[in-house]
Amino acid sequence: MSEKIQKVLARSGVGSRRKMEELIQAGKVSVDGKIATLGDRAEADQVIRVEGRIIATKAEEDVVCRVLMYHKPEGELCTRFDSDGRATVFDRLPRILGSRWIAVGRLDINTAGLLLFTTDGELANRMMHPSHEIEREYAVRVFGEIEDEMLARLKEGVKLEDGMASFSKIKKSGGEGINEWFNVTLSEGRNREVRRLWESQGMQVSRLIRVRYGQLNLPKSLPKGGWTELPLKEVNALRSSVNLDPETETKVKVDKRPARTQNTRIRRSVKKHQMKQNSERKKARSR
Repeated sequence: MSEKIQKVLARSGVGSRRKMEELIQAGKVSVDGKIATLGDRAEADQVIRVEGRIIATKAEEDVVCRVLMYHKPEGELCTRFDSDGRATVFDRLPRILGSRWIAVGRLDINTAGLLLFTTDGELANRMMHPSHEIEREYAVRVFGEIEDEMLARLKEGVKLEDGMASFSKIKKSGGEGINEWFNVTLSEGRNREVRRLWESQGMQVSRLIRVRYGQLNLPKSLPKGGWTELPLKEVNALRSSVNLDPETETKVKVDKRPARTQNTRIRRSVKKHQMKQNSERKKARSR
């Protein structure tokens, strides 16, 4: 049966469905040599090219849904490649054959915290789509005098340049004076939305960390730059939350080692990657 081209490409690991729609609109996708337009569909035996490259498409039953939790540090870009050579979130992820990691949403360069990756483009698309109202929770440090009226406005809704926005929950979580921490929750992922909401009240965000995406909390034991893959039970809990059928396969090995041993392994891997990056920077400066 035919399917929309962006869905086929997303499932095959080329990128998110939203990104595929952008490529189609830009005239960079073709089917059997004919430039595709948004809304076109493709059959399983047709040849799809993206920017001239033939894509090895996959049937839905051939995709093994895998999910990573990654602790993004500040200073990393949410892009596969940066022309200026800056670090990206994809640099540290494990390599996989026959598929690729798709980021579930984005965090800007100055934001740290939980970032999810999956091999299943349909799961990524549904988790990002506003209709599923997946909650995102952030710990945010705000610089400025906070008034109760201001917090009320942020919960009721304020008008930003791209429409009305609000926090569904705001909770004070520490700090005093003009540097206070809050935990805030919203259910959409517009660009820099948390920062823009606070800035609409004349406040400055000095730290921003995503601590939860949906039902997944950022593990306290996961160091910055570290990742961990979800077991099948947790993957299927995610799939169920966005009305997808359960996955039956997993690539996660049963690790009987104590949690402390696993955390040590993750930290060593992060340190090894940092040492490699520092070495590459020194070589680049010496040229």
